[in-house]
Amino acid sequence: MASRDAHFHFSIDECAVSLEDVAIILGLPTNGVPVTGPMMSSFEAMEAEGLKDRIVLTDDIQIQRYVKCHIMLLFGTILFGDKSGAAVHWKFLPLLCDFAGIIQYSWGSACLAHMNRSLCRATRVDCKEIDGPLTLLLAWAWTRLPFLAPIPGNPRVFPIANRWRNWERENFAYRYNTLAHYRRLLDDLQEGHSFDSHDVSSLCGRLMALTSLSRTWFY
Repeated sequence: MASRDAHFHFSIDECAVSLEDVAIILGLPTNGVPVTGPMMSSFEAMEAEGLKDRIVLTDDIQIQRYVKCHIMLLFGTILFGDKSGAAVHWKFLPLLCDFAGIIQYSWGSACLAHMNRSLCRATRVDCKEIDGPLTLLLAWAWTRLPFLAPIPGNPRVFPIANRWRNWERENFAYRYNTLAHYRRLLDDLQEGHSFDSHDVSSLCGRLMALTSLSRTWFY
């Protein structure tokens, strides 16, 4: 992979994660307002959103606060994860102030940019771990290179990342595959072993006809 452009270079071709991939894998919107805004301290952000107190689901305001907490969890674990594996930056909280306007942001673009930055950092000589939206990266690799993938629990579900929810029982032996095993599979990659852009575009068209991305981006 070249850190300059975050492309993966194989013996037969090269490819990269696209906005279209983000849309069909995570169900995120890729059009809309850029994900940017003012920075706030953690105390100011919590106080502004009323997240310091215990949330009791008694009215619409409390339900919205609960949903915002869930979205922040997704930010920290799926979309914008870091190496801590459990933290999320408070900079995202101001973007959730207008509950009805959350959907207007291009979360898919921000997620892809975060992943590309993480991939570039991972190419450094002194880097020993990778962070970022690894769910996106894994699901993309399993979709583009199906010979690497475990057996999906539900091959027709959308977004595509949900295909591998609760997959451990059917793929018990999968966890014991070694790094050498995957390197050998990639070294033996031949024409026809991967999906090309036309295949993925066709799949995206069929999925878009079945579901609305605007209703599923935060699931």
